[in-house]
Amino acid sequence: MTSLVLLSGWGVDAGIWQPLADYWPKEVTVTAPDWPGYGGRSPLVSDGNLEALAEAMTDALPADAIWVGWSLGGLLAAALLALLPPPRGLVQLGIGARFCHPEGVSTRALAAFRRAFARDPGATLAHFRRWQLGGEPDPRGAHRRLLELIDGHADAATLATGLGWLADLDVTRALAEAPCPARRLVGHRDPLLAPATIAGADCVLEQAGHCPMLTRPDALAEALIALSRDMTVARTPSAGEVPA
Repeated sequence: MTSLVLLSGWGVDAGIWQPLADYWPKEVTVTAPDWPGYGGRSPLVSDGNLEALAEAMTDALPADAIWVGWSLGGLLAAALLALLPPPRGLVQLGIGARFCHPEGVSTRALAAFRRAFARDPGATLAHFRRWQLGGEPDPRGAHRRLLELIDGHADAATLATGLGWLADLDVTRALAEAPCPARRLVGHRDPLLAPATIAGADCVLEQAGHCPMLTRPDALAEALIALSRDMTVARTPSAGEVPA
């Protein structure tokens, strides 16, 4: 039995994962918990505190599962490897070791976005939700689908904290020292990623951008299952080897 925990990204609650529901085989169990501040969950009392985030997510991130973190969720999942019992594997979806990149979303562009968010959070969030869909086969249709799936509300302080994490988190070392297998999965036309990040991924989905769960759920589910099996093999001790 394979257990997957699906973790959403900035500005989007766990409803975005619903299109994958019809594509999981029977031997796969899936949960999609919301981060604090999303989906009706109370926000963190200590904004930006990863230790507080780990405590809040302890029950939702079991060690016997494979964590799948999308976008900011992928950065946070990698950062939490050092703060929670390690999972059976980690898949980062639509993200590299850090969010900002000179050939993707630059630090300057993110700083301007954060200023815009401080002035008008609602309009800036709405803009982002459209912008991230630019690489999808049908951006307008994907946007309609997104709004149908999510509740549309997120705690403003949580959103501001998330932008700070996007600006500051660098999980290069966490991934290099990961206590479990880690893989990266991206859409070939992701408008938020640098070409080098896409080229360096373990798996690339063609005809997909930053939100393949909306436009290619069948291909995304298939890729996640394949990566999960690959990580399970990588984690299985060889004959005669004593498990750690």
